Amino acid sequence: MRVLVADDERLLAETIAVGLRRAAMAVDIAYEGGQAIEKIQVNRYDVAVLDRDMPGGTGDDVCRWIADHGIGTRVLLLTAACGIYDRVEGLGLGADDYLTKPFAFAELVARVQALARRTAPALPPVLERDGVVLDVATRSVSRDGRPLALTHKEFGVLHALMRAQGQAVTTEDLLEQVWDEHADPFTNVVRVTVSTLRRKLGTPQVVQTVPRAGYRVGLP
Repeated sequence: MRVLVADDERLLAETIAVGLRRAAMAVDIAYEGGQAIEKIQVNRYDVAVLDRDMPGGTGDDVCRWIADHGIGTRVLLLTAACGIYDRVEGLGLGADDYLTKPFAFAELVARVQALARRTAPALPPVLERDGVVLDVATRSVSRDGRPLALTHKEFGVLHALMRAQGQAVTTEDLLEQVWDEHADPFTNVVRVTVSTLRRKLGTPQVVQTVPRAGYRVGLP
């Protein structure tokens, strides 16, 4: 899951990003509307969390741009305005959800996860394949009943592979889905993460290498 957080309150934006990364999401940050649109033009985001009151183009402007260009990114608007008219106006711009400040962070994470599920075909919250059980809600993983302690990136890679339902996922797609815009496309971080993930999953190997195609878990 890849998320864009756009808010001119830098501390708040960075705090939200840290929390979402702890929930195994890849997160980029923008501090103004124009910058947010530039990032959306370059990267594919599942969800954009937009503050309505930003300089250089408001969250409303970004939301309207996403809707006008038919981009599949889901939009969660953040604002201090909590009146019914404000919520109706925000949703009328094309936003998918609306959250007023201050908010409980657990609710923000839950809403982002719910919106991300709407960008792809519905999958069960608990994924199972080859003895591996991955629970998205609790961010827990087990193999043949044995709990596994995975890092955020290892969980993200395994989640991306399991939700592909046996199809190969390229290194480039894993970088886009699990890391963020600062990831070096020439780095070996995916290969290293897959290697440690395989070691933790144990034998027989679950994550298979598909020559010239990437990695997969199981068969289609």
